[in-house]
Amino acid sequence: MGRQLLIDNINQTGIHTLEGYRTYGGYQALEKALRMKPEDIVAEVQKSGLRGRGGAGFPTGMKWSFIAKPPGVPRHLVCNADESEPGTFKDRYLMQRKPHLLIEGMIISSFALGANLSYIYIRGEMMAQFHILQNAIDEAYAAGLLGKNILNSGFDLDLHVHCGAGAYICGEETALIESLEGKRGNPRIKPPFPAVSGVWDRPTVVNNVETIAAVVPVINISGEEYAKIGIGKSTGTKLISACGHINKPGVYEIELGVPVEEFIYSENYCGGIKDGRKLKAVVAGGSSVPILPAELILKTAKGEPRLMSYESLGDGGFATGTMLGSGGFIVMDESTSVVKNLFNFTRFYHHESCGQCSPCREGTGWMEKILRKILDGRGTIADIDLLWDIQGKIEGKTICPLGEAAAWPVAAAIRHFRPEFEEYVKNPQNIKDVKHYYRLNNLQEA
Repeated sequence: MGRQLLIDNINQTGIHTLEGYRTYGGYQALEKALRMKPEDIVAEVQKSGLRGRGGAGFPTGMKWSFIAKPPGVPRHLVCNADESEPGTFKDRYLMQRKPHLLIEGMIISSFALGANLSYIYIRGEMMAQFHILQNAIDEAYAAGLLGKNILNSGFDLDLHVHCGAGAYICGEETALIESLEGKRGNPRIKPPFPAVSGVWDRPTVVNNVETIAAVVPVINISGEEYAKIGIGKSTGTKLISACGHINKPGVYEIELGVPVEEFIYSENYCGGIKDGRKLKAVVAGGSSVPILPAELILKTAKGEPRLMSYESLGDGGFATGTMLGSGGFIVMDESTSVVKNLFNFTRFYHHESCGQCSPCREGTGWMEKILRKILDGRGTIADIDLLWDIQGKIEGKTICPLGEAAAWPVAAAIRHFRPEFEEYVKNPQNIKDVKHYYRLNNLQEA
């Protein structure tokens, strides 16, 4: 197993408390950061090569450098803890077990950005994590780590946890900002970008939970040392939410660059496929990234071992590659129906569309209806072609990336598993579990 920077000591008793967190070196990075200049902290994050861990993988230090600094105008840092991507649960795990790691990262990052009022926007269903975070924040205030003149540095910071109402769309940063302001969570048209006009039209940076938590080890060990971990432009460690047909589901912290085959089969990680079955496919970065069949998730189209990194997983583009995304690693064995799995994803995206853009609002609905028809044994070859046509009319034609999130799984499933779709169409009598599937999912048969 590689180096652990985020979940080290995570199972130690009391690590969720201020006292327990400090026992294992907590808040040492904050003390170091407050002796630095804010611009030097930004420089360390840039040196580290840390990329956004929420899915996009955009360089964090570069994103921070974009924040506008008009004289006399407050700035804000918002943590996106609205973890909603199917297959992804690493942020929830981190907040539940080591809440002070996130809080320490928030304080350091706020200091670097010149923000004196910051927010953690948490998914409304995560009430247990909300209370854990709030208790940790209360402890930090009592210890002088939040509020006025933190550790006699002259830096002031107020930090609030804000509950969303359980909308996937609010994981998009501008929809999150709208919701934080008390409005309907609809994505904004960009530009202006949040770095110029975010919360209450003030300069704002929005980062994921894991991204902000990773700032702590960057400061502790230095950006230069952090950049030595990983491979190429995929530096540092990454939390992976591993689930599906594996022997050891859970959250793993890997050094970026671990071979996918090792991650799936090693006892240090997923422990192999459950019940000795064969690997069929993997969704490597949460439900919105393209699914890959076994032969392409283990090796690239060039025959090279596929690595757990931004570059290697994306090698070949979507024709033969996928994305690291949010790290929601869903493993499927040979018993899996890709068509039924796709239906579940598509039904989710149809339900979670905010309805602002007609390609997404109407297209996700049409894709759900067509997949339901195919699953019911009433589909045609023309329906498969229509699915392909619809996803192409959604991708790139919406205000926010939810359109792509709904289109990419459909495109990849048809691209790599079209014969399976055709089997549902040509031999519906062989699909013995269709009615059971509908009962199981409380769906009305079309």
